[in-house]
Amino acid sequence: MNKGLTQGPVMRSMLLFAVPMILGNLLQQCYNVADTLIVGQFLGKNALAAVGSSFTLMTFLTSILLGLCMGSGALFSIRFRQRDEAGLRESVCASFVLIAASALLLNVLAFECLDFLRGFLRVPAEVWGLMREYLVIIFCGIAATFLYNYFASFLRAVGNSVVPLIFLAVSAVLNTLLDLWFVLGLERGVAGAAEATVIAQYVSGVGIAVYALARCPQLRAIHKGCRIRWACVREIAGFSILTCVQQSVMNLGILMVQGLVNSFGPTVMAAFAAAVKIDAFAYMPVQDFGNAFSTFIAQNYGAQKEARIRVGLKGAVGASMLFCVVVSALVWAFARPLMALFVEAGETEIILEGVRYLRIEGAFYCGIGCLFLLYGLYRALGKPGMSVVLTVISLGIRVALAYALAAVPSIGVTGIWWSVPIGWLLADTVGILYYIFRKKRLFSWENQAQI
Repeated sequence: MNKGLTQGPVMRSMLLFAVPMILGNLLQQCYNVADTLIVGQFLGKNALAAVGSSFTLMTFLTSILLGLCMGSGALFSIRFRQRDEAGLRESVCASFVLIAASALLLNVLAFECLDFLRGFLRVPAEVWGLMREYLVIIFCGIAATFLYNYFASFLRAVGNSVVPLIFLAVSAVLNTLLDLWFVLGLERGVAGAAEATVIAQYVSGVGIAVYALARCPQLRAIHKGCRIRWACVREIAGFSILTCVQQSVMNLGILMVQGLVNSFGPTVMAAFAAAVKIDAFAYMPVQDFGNAFSTFIAQNYGAQKEARIRVGLKGAVGASMLFCVVVSALVWAFARPLMALFVEAGETEIILEGVRYLRIEGAFYCGIGCLFLLYGLYRALGKPGMSVVLTVISLGIRVALAYALAAVPSIGVTGIWWSVPIGWLLADTVGILYYIFRKKRLFSWENQAQI
């Protein structure tokens, strides 16, 4: 089911492609959300803080693999639209070897650096035991994360965003059921929540790998073997590594903020853990729409359809901003009941702090929506370095402001929450100005010949 995005009504094509991605990644968020919700309601504040901090760490680690896969996917899209079958096969083989080796190295480093993380993240003593117990198991799912994201990136690159959704739907339901069984039925605590997540991850990872290898002839180069030229490795690295840097820098900044949050104690940690899950669900659709937009741009760039790109760009901006305005209003209005889903009603301090976070950051979702579109645009046009620049601006300002404002007694933790939208808006300004002044060069097909 390889549907291209270079023909048909622009917005209809983009939205039909994006919706399965959005639903799929919302389901992917269910892995940790299910853990957080069940742990928060039945295992208490410290367990919630442990799982929440673990989520931030895992997001950083998996963002490295996700960035590599997304970067490779952009190149796959271009090759697919160019109808370069040999080039696509070689790119598939080279990227698989590169990303698989990265996943293995990442897994080893995660286990080796486990105890170092306590000091880096400033985890309180009463939380660390539970957090370590959770992480030891969750790290075992890194290989499954690689499998799912690699094969999902390929399928999406050739126009199939439905199959990744199906595998995620199955595994998300499985994760929730296993969470309930392991945590409540078997009383396995945070270890049970981690075990449920890892099992579900392997179901989706192995399942989509088997499907893709069976149905997509381009992928058979992986197990049949192919000659990998150094030029192809450099090409893959150019797309993948910069996108990886962009993703990992973004999440490293978040991880550093997590360390600052942890210094305020378990109550603020628990509030942040719950609010971040709500946050992720709120703006995840615009993040995935940005990824779908990137595939749309990449395919049409490969096909040299500039007019179609411009129409898609205008439509994507309008759709993304409208969605963000609606979601901002909903999060503002329902912040308290949303927090109550994750936290026992008696934990009023946690709920109040979470509401404050959501009403500050949630009012500015248009900022992150615009930023995701800019990331996708520059990645698809063969300028992943610009995505890195925007990420550094956004996260650099966020981290610097968070540490500076949090140190002011009259501001405290509220300064951390305000640093987020300020970083978004400044990065958006730079990204838009760059597009305005470099538009003609960005759409030069001479540049494509160098890709």
